[in-house]
Amino acid sequence: MMQRSCQAIILAAGQGTRMKSSKPKVLHQVAHLPMVSHVAKAAINAGSQKISLVVGPDMDPVLKAVRSIHKNVQSHQQIERLGTAHAVLAAESDLGQPLDDVIILYGDTPLVESQTIASMRAALSNGADVVVLGFRAEKPDPYGRLLEEEGQLVAIREAKDASEDELKVDFCNAGIMAFSGKIILQLLKRIDNDNAQKEYYLTDAVELANRSGLKVVAMEAEEAEVQGVNSRLELARVEATFQQRARLNAMTEGATLQDPETVYFAHDTEIGRDVVIEQNVVFGPGVEVADEATIRAFSHLEGAKVASHCVIGPYARLRPGADLREAAKVGNFCEVKKAVIDQGAKVNHLSYIGDAHVGAKANIGAGTITCNYDGFNKSKTEIGAGAFIGSNSALVAPVIVEEGAIVGAGSVITKTVEANSLTLTRAKQMALSNWATKFREKNSKG
Repeated sequence: MMQRSCQAIILAAGQGTRMKSSKPKVLHQVAHLPMVSHVAKAAINAGSQKISLVVGPDMDPVLKAVRSIHKNVQSHQQIERLGTAHAVLAAESDLGQPLDDVIILYGDTPLVESQTIASMRAALSNGADVVVLGFRAEKPDPYGRLLEEEGQLVAIREAKDASEDELKVDFCNAGIMAFSGKIILQLLKRIDNDNAQKEYYLTDAVELANRSGLKVVAMEAEEAEVQGVNSRLELARVEATFQQRARLNAMTEGATLQDPETVYFAHDTEIGRDVVIEQNVVFGPGVEVADEATIRAFSHLEGAKVASHCVIGPYARLRPGADLREAAKVGNFCEVKKAVIDQGAKVNHLSYIGDAHVGAKANIGAGTITCNYDGFNKSKTEIGAGAFIGSNSALVAPVIVEEGAIVGAGSVITKTVEANSLTLTRAKQMALSNWATKFREKNSKG
């Protein structure tokens, strides 16, 4: 199968009116990635070299989302909505010289796994002409049934058309299909719309293939994997399934989740071994956490790299560009954005570090902020290795605190601080004896 070529056709033209949204249904996100992008990723990981995307009018954002995953995407419009076979034929120009395997996927079924697609391709490699993906439904009532005889899939029967015996079958149609590239176009061209809805159904290809003596087989997936999304409620269910998968995978690969149900992952979160993740932690996209790091409770990470033995939180926020090197610490109620916190450096509490480089083993005192934005431009703060920034200091960028320097608490630093010096900026402390007593006496008389 490794030498077989493959293309995926992703059907994504539906508007999703039940979502009650101004954007196309397939752009709604699961784990911070549009549903259609999940499907594209699965197709690519299963070996698809080419993707044909079928969309409706004015759906350029859908194409953009898929091209962010894979550049080799051809877009086709389905102007009229005349059924699934009609939708596939919108990509007919891509089927003139089809690849060995053609996989039909749906942009609103985001949990399909690459291994499942690869298994369908393997069945084609072993001689099947058509492969249909099915599932054992807990409540099969609304679904089309997959009817088999001696290992051959002979028909897909819609529930409304099924006999009493056929309704007892719990093997249901997931909609996802794979075709030999040699026969897909001839099958599609033979599908008619002689039905009550006057639509062209892709499922009719099964009986047509049987009449032509072709080999048609069904494969089974878990029901959770082939969940489709038509409403916000179903979107929430799919998100929950994704999170359960991600939590299980993280723990299987060697991370400790102290309260798994309260940890939320993005589609691309990378977690190393012996990582400890406490309660109520949220990972946005683009996070890498290396071995033996600790993420404490109520922390939020996005677009951040966390090296081994780092400690984050509790109540910490790492924003895009945060880059924590080995054994660095970012503590409670701290925010780090587009900044390197070098090896062994500490930003322990109540601080904002943005557009900065904090050198190795430097210490940032409580309440310190880097003043990186003047209303128009962002500027950088450089803090040298071993520097000590006293509590409640403001570093007005662009500014440099050199190696080993100490900044006194409460200082506002606007110029370079020399290496190994002490720099502070404070108004002289004054004391007026008995002033408070006189003040209270004066105001209490009224």
